[in-house]
Amino acid sequence: MIIARTGFHRKMKIFITHMHGDHILGLPGLLQTMALLDRTRELDIYGPPGIKRFLTDIKETVQFVLTFPVNIREIAHHGIVCDEKYYTVKAVKSNHVINSLAYALAERPRPGKFYPKKAEALGINEGPLWSELQKGSNVKLPNGRIVKPEDVMGQRRKGRKIVYTGDTRPFKGLAAFAADADLLINDCTLGDDLAGRADEDGHSTPSQAAENAKKAKVKKLVLTHISARYDDTTTLLKQARKIFRNTVVAEDFFRLELQVPKD
Repeated sequence: MIIARTGFHRKMKIFITHMHGDHILGLPGLLQTMALLDRTRELDIYGPPGIKRFLTDIKETVQFVLTFPVNIREIAHHGIVCDEKYYTVKAVKSNHVINSLAYALAERPRPGKFYPKKAEALGINEGPLWSELQKGSNVKLPNGRIVKPEDVMGQRRKGRKIVYTGDTRPFKGLAAFAADADLLINDCTLGDDLAGRADEDGHSTPSQAAENAKKAKVKKLVLTHISARYDDTTTLLKQARKIFRNTVVAEDFFRLELQVPKD
């Protein structure tokens, strides 16, 4: 987080897919670092059953003092697990070798484009009333007329959707779960030539990830969780792009900007 410059004091939530060491053992150190840097803002952690016991045992066996409240939310059901003002997060059971989750973050619909000239034509000059309309509230003019947001704004815009599979084989329901996502981040541990090994270990191949993206009609696919055996991921990328062209391979500190849908 230091190198990525994401900050240790920001409002954030942490979502854990499953209880394998390479996905969970870094969490205590992250929490301790936040405490050493005097974080005070509460932190929400979501994950499968077992995560609460894991963190409790760490605190009981290691000198582990936190300077901020931690809310641990074990996910025992599927569907919406986080419901915030601007977005929701859904979880679904994936297909790994142990209990594991995939997550879909979906922004709520965004307000449409604001048209100042329409507002001025209705007698509303720039000021607080513009802000109220852009927030979605009706405003009342001195003459008693009620102006609604739709009188001065375009159609509401679809929010962005990001889906992360975590470690998983292909599974029934993933296409529907990821349907029309702006971004699908899909497990791609081993190449197509090692499909049998990938299935045995509970992972996916480039072609399987690409098929997921194609079926779900997503806009972009990111391959992740690449095995350390691959110094060069070109072959994996080529395998995926034969099926789904708009594919990239994730790297450490990889940054990707998703455009806000237009009217």
